[in-house]
Amino acid sequence: MRLAACLLMTAVAWIAPGCAKQAATAAVPAAPAEKRYPLTGEIVKTDAEHSHLIVMHDEIKGFMGAMTMEFKVSKGDLTIAKPGEHIRAELVVRDNGLYLEKIWPDDAATQRALDAAAKALAQDTAMRGKEAYREIGENLPEFTLLDQEGRAVAGSRFRGKQIVLNFIFSRCPIATMCPAATLRMAELQKAAQATGAKDVELISISLDPEYDTPGVLKEYAQIRGLDTTNWSFLTGPDAAVRHLLAQLGIIREFEGNTIKHTLATVLINAEGKITYRVDGSTWLVEDFVRRLKKE
Repeated sequence: MRLAACLLMTAVAWIAPGCAKQAATAAVPAAPAEKRYPLTGEIVKTDAEHSHLIVMHDEIKGFMGAMTMEFKVSKGDLTIAKPGEHIRAELVVRDNGLYLEKIWPDDAATQRALDAAAKALAQDTAMRGKEAYREIGENLPEFTLLDQEGRAVAGSRFRGKQIVLNFIFSRCPIATMCPAATLRMAELQKAAQATGAKDVELISISLDPEYDTPGVLKEYAQIRGLDTTNWSFLTGPDAAVRHLLAQLGIIREFEGNTIKHTLATVLINAEGKITYRVDGSTWLVEDFVRRLKKE
């Protein structure tokens, strides 16, 4: 398997020997003066014209009391925001205004579903012990994560579908790694549709759930013009992602501002069994299309 280190910030791009013997550096612009505070509240209204969310928030300790205010947000966060939705986020105070980043759904039902699934997955990994890695012929582990719309999605939702699953993260700058994997998934989606492969679902799970909120993944798909009709970008508790990585044989290591990781693309049949996998990002679209048509 190929090992890469992908930057979380744009200061340094380091590539392990398995990818290429090269390095690149870029000047880091001076960070704007800002302060960050945790925020919880309820979305009252969206303002697409000004890219604002109007939020009735709880007291922000050390900054302000509970009130209703407007905040600037990203396009992805604005797209999936729903009036009445409870959220948790980071309030970012900058010279040019108030922003909300790292926005997550915060309703009790969603949190219960995520917590219960993460706990069950952790127990499953522990019970499997040294045999945690799932071989071809074994079932895809059960999980519940959030998709790019902020909806809780259980793995069982895809039962009866043919699944092609991989892991990526939105800030990976190395063209031959996550960007290449996403490009191939997009090509596979089009080729599968063109050749009449039935009941195909694509799943891309974030390696960087701390940063890749549902809104970030929504914007990631929007910017690239990706069709999310049958392609889910999933994120959620890091504990759940960590156990999925262990059970699917993906290496992920954090080193300062970098993520070292391997890549794999996994095919799961309609009964939920792993039937095929290719490690790295250079798999052939035609190979997967042929296997999808056979299922």
